[in-house]
Amino acid sequence: MRSKDSQSTAMWSYVSPEQRVPADHPLRPIREMVNAALARLSPEFSKLYAKRGRPSIPPERLLRALLLQVLYTVRSERMLMEQLEYNMLFRWFVGLNMDDPIWDPTTFTKNRERFLDGEIAQKFFAAVLEQARAAELLSDEHFTVDGTLIEAWASYKSVKPKDGSGPPNDPGKNPTIDFKGSKRSNETHASVTDPDARLFKKSEGSQVKLGYLGHAMTENRNGLIVDGMLTLATGTAEREAALEMIGRLPGASRITVGLDKGYDAAEFVSDLRALNVTPHVAQNDTKRRSAIDGRTTRHEGYKISQCKRKRVEEVFGWGKVVGLIRKVRVRGLARVAGVFSLALAAYNLTRMRKLLAVT
Repeated sequence: MRSKDSQSTAMWSYVSPEQRVPADHPLRPIREMVNAALARLSPEFSKLYAKRGRPSIPPERLLRALLLQVLYTVRSERMLMEQLEYNMLFRWFVGLNMDDPIWDPTTFTKNRERFLDGEIAQKFFAAVLEQARAAELLSDEHFTVDGTLIEAWASYKSVKPKDGSGPPNDPGKNPTIDFKGSKRSNETHASVTDPDARLFKKSEGSQVKLGYLGHAMTENRNGLIVDGMLTLATGTAEREAALEMIGRLPGASRITVGLDKGYDAAEFVSDLRALNVTPHVAQNDTKRRSAIDGRTTRHEGYKISQCKRKRVEEVFGWGKVVGLIRKVRVRGLARVAGVFSLALAAYNLTRMRKLLAVT
């Protein structure tokens, strides 16, 4: 007998979202670590909000929602609000009851900007890292540093001469622009959409793109990120960021740092040694003399560092495929830095969940 295609217009349920989420769901240990980090950040949240006025989105729920957006690659705030409307797993993680109203996407975006502008994302990353340090998951002797290009939320057509010269654009939303015969550089041109973005190409033969440079330092024991920062895209930014992050490491014991061929420069290697660092830099001896010689490469530790340093590429790979940093959807150095820090924190949370489950 054929059944009728009918649906009840009302639904009653006496099972809470907490009961519906399986006990072994991967988000459960992540939520515990997130809540511990948010508890440490409570005084910082109080500084961002006035004591009077209309209540805003609770900062703890806002940050949990932003993490979900990264972990599940939700490409826009509007889609995230749609998921929160009917996805019980998302509601449980954020801390919403089944009947709680969902925020307007515009309101959510405005509150998110307060976080990105107020450096809360960087402090959240530090709070997560402190939990990894307390669990003895971090190495304090062997590290890796690398950088990656992060595309800006701006079109190449938005690049205009800084002095206002140049032919006017064709009318319309997507004008036709002829770039042939014209030279563009960061000294003479800038994007009118995102002035902080820079014209940059990561390697010879690659395409020039508008973007920023994201830098990460990982420890070599478990591949966790111990520091990260975002800079303008310049030719010296990777080496400058590496020195800055190494300088922030605690302790005075000698450490090793693995780096790729792009860091093989005599002055940079000398600066590393002045910081009591053994530079395990990949040799770039193509048509030139490498700053690293047999006194460094003969040791077994050098070979191990060169093998381990490839794990930092997993950070950037995960961030660009899953963590929404291949092409960021915010503009300005400060806000892009906030998005980058949040993606690094999310990566550490996923790694720590697996590592703590093993231990």
